[in-house]
Amino acid sequence: MILGIGTDLAEVERYRFDEERLAWFARRIYTDEEMAYALRKRHRPERLAGFFAAKEAARKAFGFAIPWREVGVGHERSGRPILLFFGSAGDLPQRYGVARIHLTITHTATTAAAFVVLEGN
Repeated sequence: MILGIGTDLAEVERYRFDEERLAWFARRIYTDEEMAYALRKRHRPERLAGFFAAKEAARKAFGFAIPWREVGVGHERSGRPILLFFGSAGDLPQRYGVARIHLTITHTATTAAAFVVLEGN
């Protein structure tokens, strides 16, 4: 049974930060894992836009705001993106009866998109 669906688009240009703005966003929005991943990649703004879109899509799927740094994007060994929850949101999927979370992220040079489906038993 589908419990929630969320999608979001992010304009990549908005994530082309100078070092000062990047540090601010990193402290407020992104997890350490997300920043480490993005900084290893050649097209960092596309990754950051995708992560932001995924966080926003998760918030929409759950139907309420989750603190930005308490939801993050990780990756399985295969490269498949997954949502991770931290702090007070650590048990959020359990609390809402979510058995599986499906996440997909895609991006071009100009736009990133994410789609989240929350599935229950």
